[in-house]
Amino acid sequence: MTNAPTTPSPIPDRPSLDGLEDKWAQVWREERTYAFGGTADRSKVFSIDTPPPTASGSLHMGHVFSYTHTDCMARYKRMAGFDVFYPIGWDDNGLPTEKRVQNFYGVRGDATLPYEPGYVPPFAGDTKSIKAADQQPISRQNFIELCDELTVKDEEAFESLFRRLGFSLDWDIQYRTIDDRSRATAQQAFLRQLARGEAYTAEAPGLWDVTFQTAVAQAELEARDYPGAYHRVAFHRVAADGTTGEPVHIETTRPELLPACVALVAHPDDERYQGLFGTSVTSPIFGVEIPVVAHPAAEMDKGAGIAMCCTFGDLTDVIWWRELRLPTRSVITRAGRVQAEVPAWVADAKGDRGTEVFEEMAGKTVHSAREVVVEALRASGDLDGEPQKTQRKANFYERGEKPLEIVTSRQWYIRNGGRDVELNEALQARGDEIDFHPSFMRSRYKNWVAGLNGDWLVSRQRFFGVPIPVWYRLDASGEPDYDAPIAPAEDTLPVDPAAQTPPGYTEDQRDQPGGFTGDPDVMDTWATSSLTPQIAGDWRGAEAGTSDLFGKVFPMDVRPQGHDIIRTWLFATVVRSHFEHGSVPWTDAAISGWILDPERKKMSKSKGNVVTPEDVVVEHSADAVRYWAASGRLGTDAAYDTGQMKVGRRLAIKLLNASKFALGFGEPELEPRQGLASVITEPLDRSMIAALAHVVRDATAGFEGWDYTRSLDVTETFFWTFCDDYIELVKDRAHAGDPSARAALRLALSVLLRLLAPFLPYATEEVWSWWQQGSVHRSTWPLVDELALGQPGDPEVLAAVGAALSQVRKAKSDAKVGMRSEITSATLQTPAALAPLVQQGEPDLRTAGRLTGTLDYAEGEAVALVDVELVPFVKPPKQT
Repeated sequence: MTNAPTTPSPIPDRPSLDGLEDKWAQVWREERTYAFGGTADRSKVFSIDTPPPTASGSLHMGHVFSYTHTDCMARYKRMAGFDVFYPIGWDDNGLPTEKRVQNFYGVRGDATLPYEPGYVPPFAGDTKSIKAADQQPISRQNFIELCDELTVKDEEAFESLFRRLGFSLDWDIQYRTIDDRSRATAQQAFLRQLARGEAYTAEAPGLWDVTFQTAVAQAELEARDYPGAYHRVAFHRVAADGTTGEPVHIETTRPELLPACVALVAHPDDERYQGLFGTSVTSPIFGVEIPVVAHPAAEMDKGAGIAMCCTFGDLTDVIWWRELRLPTRSVITRAGRVQAEVPAWVADAKGDRGTEVFEEMAGKTVHSAREVVVEALRASGDLDGEPQKTQRKANFYERGEKPLEIVTSRQWYIRNGGRDVELNEALQARGDEIDFHPSFMRSRYKNWVAGLNGDWLVSRQRFFGVPIPVWYRLDASGEPDYDAPIAPAEDTLPVDPAAQTPPGYTEDQRDQPGGFTGDPDVMDTWATSSLTPQIAGDWRGAEAGTSDLFGKVFPMDVRPQGHDIIRTWLFATVVRSHFEHGSVPWTDAAISGWILDPERKKMSKSKGNVVTPEDVVVEHSADAVRYWAASGRLGTDAAYDTGQMKVGRRLAIKLLNASKFALGFGEPELEPRQGLASVITEPLDRSMIAALAHVVRDATAGFEGWDYTRSLDVTETFFWTFCDDYIELVKDRAHAGDPSARAALRLALSVLLRLLAPFLPYATEEVWSWWQQGSVHRSTWPLVDELALGQPGDPEVLAAVGAALSQVRKAKSDAKVGMRSEITSATLQTPAALAPLVQQGEPDLRTAGRLTGTLDYAEGEAVALVDVELVPFVKPPKQT
């Protein structure tokens, strides 16, 4: 592989950050500086399961923050001798993309419409002001084509920004979660899980978003406050002789579900209801007879202590329905409205007005149906008092705007330990095999797994996604046989059952009795994203014997990601790897925090406090923005801080200017095959090199401990000491040709550039090109052995002389004279142990501080220059 320029380039008269990004991005692309080499020895490979950003709009500073963390580690590992596998993918299937396409083009998909070749959408821009009902309906395939078209445009913009930020990705290893490779991988993994019994279809109650008309998984839930009201409602006791006793009052925020009530539930230890267990009551208005049962999940101190179980009002209802084996009496449809037909249990009940009230509810939204029921309860006298307003917690789809309903539908699931104790324990144990950074993030993983209450729902009722790859035989009456799905052969993948026929059938048999039908659903986007190691690593190629890449990179070394998707992306990937490979998908998980605005609130589009990175990078430079990002530790939220970016910009500019100055002294004269270290003999030079060896040790330990912020901090601190103290102290000696000073400057600069390269890739590459061959990013990470001298130095000498130089500057500043003024006499007070150290570097101190006369030493608690006599510097007049 070719690296960056092979010969040094001239040092510019005025080094600048301007133009460096365009210059070096082009070189890195042409020279394939960051390409994966394909090393066969797995121990020499460092593989990264790079997060594929969602291609549905613009990137934000959170992307810059977390991807910079990963890139710093990738650059370190590459310099440390690893062949770095650093792919990039784009997560472009799923609901976010569909919403963006709807808003961008002003369209919505309709599976009943025919395909229109050459379709041109009505808009091409932001149409959020257009109501959903006014969006132009188009066919499934036309809609998918628009999704594909827009995501490609978005991905081109994303790539441009990622390249500008200097992310050292291997751009030859790209994928999209909707391309043929990803679809085939997701479908093959699904079919294997189906064959092993890990994937299954079932008709069951599930969370449903009425806006997006799709099922929602537990991991996608978001609990939000939602206004409601408690209604105290009377149920009527039924005595053995047919007489009624005192009513049983319950409190509910959802009276519209009274016709769906299947039981009243109280805690088995609640003495108030002991005599009711095993008896029946009738529901108000509807007169449906329902049992009173006990369950430990009932809360004695909440409301009346007894609750109605409806099918289905919330997840607790589902638990009670399942564990108490209660009947199903659903009345809310997928559209979020009450069903049109009066259910049999209402029509056959003894309620005086049940049928009449239900007919009035039929077809109405949940809110309107509630008003109907409440008015009927008032009229019947079964509403005790008026509704009491409250704020209740309701489940929302994380991208939705209305509370979720629970409806019964046929969906696909993958077993994840939510209903299997043994599997749950095994998946929790997988968490112990992964090193989380920071380590406390492991508890988030294990707590999530332990709290699961159902399997992973992976089917979605959308368009732009990976199709569920099965068909169903239809019997003589046209009913599908869900128990024996028809699966395609692995070598035919990917397939689209809505557009392709199963083996042995023809298209004219589609949806005909005795024929077949294709599964209409697509997979949840996490069902594809959970296979990013397999997609990027070409698992299918390994299975088919056409590629050996997977064995070189899997299990991968690290999964970098945000802490908010531990429950989704991280866990789902562990599930898939556990089943398919019997292992964890990676050995380490690096978890980033969130970006907060200056008021410490999370940045999000919904809050309107998002800052787009494009303008920030142009204003401050990529190196400066990377410096800000690298200053935030893993797992810690960080504030968006342009002040920190300005600090980073100053550091990058100082690196350019100080390097030009240091290199301007010229090279030391060396004998053939003589190294720089061999001519570094002066005490101050040896001290600087010894101090730098400690920095190398600490910076390396920081990276090895996944604490790149520590690496940056120790390197930056030393760099400013190097510039402010060491260069100032030795510049006259270096200018005069002293080989020790010149060698020390160049050796230190070589090491510092490599230490800073992961953080400031552009400035370091620029300086490296002035005097070295190849790319700094393909050079070796500095080792302490490089800084071994024949006579080791004392790192405290530089610190002591630097402290003395600071006092010299202070004395001149206090006297309000220029730094070129001479000191003809002074006394340096120091603690006793420091005086010998300062004396070792006194010649350089005298030259740098213009100490031309007597310098006495005295013992003191701190370093201070006293009894100073000065001769102010007078600038000579210009000669005419």
